[in-house]
Amino acid sequence: MARLSYAVLGLALFLLLWEAAPRLGLIQSLFLPPPSAIPGAFLGELRAGFWVDAVLASLGHYLLGLAVGTASGTALGIAAALNDRLEAGLSWVVRILRPVPGLAWVPFAVVWFGITEAAATFIIVVGVFWINYYAAFGAAKAVDRDLLEVADAFGHGGTWPRLVKVVLPGSTAGILAGVRTGLGQAWMAVVAAELFGVPGLGQRMMQASSLLATDVVVVYMITIAALYGLTDAIFVQVRDRLLAWQR
Repeated sequence: MARLSYAVLGLALFLLLWEAAPRLGLIQSLFLPPPSAIPGAFLGELRAGFWVDAVLASLGHYLLGLAVGTASGTALGIAAALNDRLEAGLSWVVRILRPVPGLAWVPFAVVWFGITEAAATFIIVVGVFWINYYAAFGAAKAVDRDLLEVADAFGHGGTWPRLVKVVLPGSTAGILAGVRTGLGQAWMAVVAAELFGVPGLGQRMMQASSLLATDVVVVYMITIAALYGLTDAIFVQVRDRLLAWQR
C-alpha cells in the first residue's frame, strides 16, 4: 500500500511540474503542451477517426512483425545452441548484422517493399529478431548438460526428443524474458517503421509535428505507452500460466 501511495505521489508531482512549466513561462506551450491540453487533443483525434485508424494500422504491423521476429529469432537461437556447427557458421554473420540498428534498414525496406505495410513489418521483425535470438540462444545453452545425458540414458537421445523433453522446458523462462523485452522493442520499431509514410501511429505523429500540433504528438506518445502497458500486462498473465509448473 505504501509503495502504491509513493507511485501515485510521484506521478502527481510529475504531472504538476509538467503543467507548471508552460504556465509559468519556463517553456512555450507550443514546444511542450501542458497535460490539461491533452484530453482535448485526444477527443479531436478520436472524433475525426484518426486515432482509431492509426491504432488499428499500427497493431497490424506490430502483431505480425512481433510474431515473425519472435518465432524466427527464437527458432534460430535454439538451433544454434544445440548445433555447434551452426553456431560456428553463424558466429561472424551475427557479429556483422547484430550492431546494425533497425533504422539503418529503412532504405532497404523501401527499395525492397516500397512504402507499404510489408516494409513496416520488416523493420519491426529486424528490431525483434536479435533480442529473441540471443535470449533463446543463451537460455538453451544454459540448460544443464547432465539433463541431456539423462535424457540420452532414458532413450530420448534424438534431436526432437531432447528439444521437447529437456531443452524447451529448461529454457522457457529465459526465452519468455526475451519475448517480453521484444514486446517493448517492437513498439519502438513501430514508430520508426511508420515514419517514412506507412499509415499508423508514427505517420500520424509526423503529420502532427509538421503542423506544430505538439499536443497531438503527445496523444500518440501516450497511446503507444498505453498499448505497451496493455500488451505487457497480458503477456505477464500468459507467462505466469506457462511457468506455473515451476512453482
